[in-house]
Amino acid sequence: MTFGARRRVGRGGLACAIVLAATLGAARAETPLERGRYLVETIAACGNCHTPKGPDGPLPGKALAGDWVVEDIPPFRAVASNITPDHATGIGGWTDAQIARAIREGIRPNGSVIGPPMPIGLYRGLADDDLAAMVAYLRSVPPVSNVAEKSTYRIPLPPAYGPPVGQVAAPPMADTVAYGAYLAGPVAHCVECHTPMLEGGRRDMTRLGAGGQAFAGPWGSAVAANLTSSRTSGLGAWSDAEIERAIRTGVSRDGRRLHPPMAFAQYRDISAADMTALIGFLRSLPAIEH
Repeated sequence: MTFGARRRVGRGGLACAIVLAATLGAARAETPLERGRYLVETIAACGNCHTPKGPDGPLPGKALAGDWVVEDIPPFRAVASNITPDHATGIGGWTDAQIARAIREGIRPNGSVIGPPMPIGLYRGLADDDLAAMVAYLRSVPPVSNVAEKSTYRIPLPPAYGPPVGQVAAPPMADTVAYGAYLAGPVAHCVECHTPMLEGGRRDMTRLGAGGQAFAGPWGSAVAANLTSSRTSGLGAWSDAEIERAIRTGVSRDGRRLHPPMAFAQYRDISAADMTALIGFLRSLPAIEH
């Protein structure tokens, strides 16, 4: 190619450009409440932890009402809180700023710290606009009176997860890998479950996405998959369609059913543009073997 020469755009390139322009235009036209609904109910999958469940799935009329035991392990028994706008048992008495601070910094209005498995270290990277949209949507859901058991921690919690968060902007959607990293990190917190744990409860970020952590539940013990580009133990040999099917429907490349805590019921509605960005980011992860 000669620098400065005009490039001819073929039909395929023109089609991609039109789709991208339409996607970005739709994103700009989205209201904060619509964006918040999408984040909370779909890609952030807040209800995967905060909606109590029975043998047949989420309990009717209890959406986001908490009192679901998320993890019960030696270091802690974590029970999801009620995040509906009920004044007595939920967050109805909190200000928008207090809800935002609890989500992004892990500090409740009374000054207490929210413990794991809330991925506050990742949520600190939530963009201001997305955080405000999530707060707006949480304000809009029906209040549910439901007293949640308090979590019990047998490990010391930090006084804070860092200094107060300043302004945060999301990467541009056009930068597929960077935006995919934003979705897989602060928004969907995929890397929270799919990155191995070090001693003391910290994630081994040198093995980002390598999987291996076990999650016990009614399904037995589910082990987080290796999401790196390893062709033997990761996703390197998978097609984009196979990765998308696994995320949306919980069906592995070989036809096996995958297990919770993956939020397949929510992830099935991830937008096409966000799915492309997520897969682009996963493709960028260096191969790591188990």
